[in-house]
Amino acid sequence: MELAELSRALAPLGPTPLAVRKLFARVHAHGAETLDDLRATEQVPRAVRDHVLAHARLHSLSVVERRRADDGFVKYLFQSPLGGRVEAVRIPLFDTKYVVCVSSQVGCALACDFCATGRMGFRRNLSTWEILDQVRLIRAEADRRLSGVVFMGMGEPLLNPTEVLRAARVLSHPAGYAISARAITLSTAGWVPGIDRYVREGHPYRLAFSITSAIPEKRARLMPVERTHPLPELVRAIAGYARARRERAMLAYVCIRGVNMGREDAEALRDAFAGVPIKLDLIEVTDPTGRYQPPDARELAEFRDQLQILGAPVVRRYSGGKDIGAACGTLEASSYGGTLIPPPARFPQVRAPG
Repeated sequence: MELAELSRALAPLGPTPLAVRKLFARVHAHGAETLDDLRATEQVPRAVRDHVLAHARLHSLSVVERRRADDGFVKYLFQSPLGGRVEAVRIPLFDTKYVVCVSSQVGCALACDFCATGRMGFRRNLSTWEILDQVRLIRAEADRRLSGVVFMGMGEPLLNPTEVLRAARVLSHPAGYAISARAITLSTAGWVPGIDRYVREGHPYRLAFSITSAIPEKRARLMPVERTHPLPELVRAIAGYARARRERAMLAYVCIRGVNMGREDAEALRDAFAGVPIKLDLIEVTDPTGRYQPPDARELAEFRDQLQILGAPVVRRYSGGKDIGAACGTLEASSYGGTLIPPPARFPQVRAPG
């Protein structure tokens, strides 16, 4: 529950706003593992506490395994009592903090051809608590602070907007996970109705847009969403986002050897996004099947030179955890590679929802 939802649920008992906030913080800021952890919440009237203990539930994912990659990325494989396995990735930043990449669905319906999650097909949306629990369980074992959350794991966040945005509000609440709204990013493969709704509602979190090609026929082969929401429609939505935010829109471009790295690809990007303030994130493809290969150093350097015609910032994003299936586009609830991390001495027990 968000704080406002908890306040409404407890209103008949007449708690003070401080008492409700204390309960909310005990669950989210302090990571309560069981209802018994709420008994000691200070400044909460006994009647309120007894009501919560009698009627509330604290569900939990179970950790199937943790794997550490050679580069320090750690992938968590979770089992949900509601069915299905999902993954989240702990990403190290500057040896001082972590960002967590979370999943929003079991599988994905958009079926990008280079993405392992897309090959799984869509199974179901995750609920708010399943999204938050990925962060809670990783935070409980982290030796550094969590400074950001990216919805770039399994699933298309804008096809599960209610649960994703509720989770984001709890993550960014000062009495919740206290993560800056600007440090929370939702990545979309180009679901235009979701982008338009997002802009209308004025959410403070960032969007990242997966493009991969600005040549419609090529993009349609790689990203079937192009057939439903063609590139001109997507560009119009991205332009509206950039205008509303008064900042450059971040475009993610998956680089594939011999596929989308030519001069014609750079020119298509320039023409499609003329007049739209953008920055381009280059991500080298990782495809365990071997069907798609990343560019070599020469091809990537030449493409970056050609992208100068955009007149926009171009950066290369490091996609880590390749050896454990934690890199961009490789999440499929798999178990291989790296080093298995044993569970800590004390770990939350699995609780099935009532």
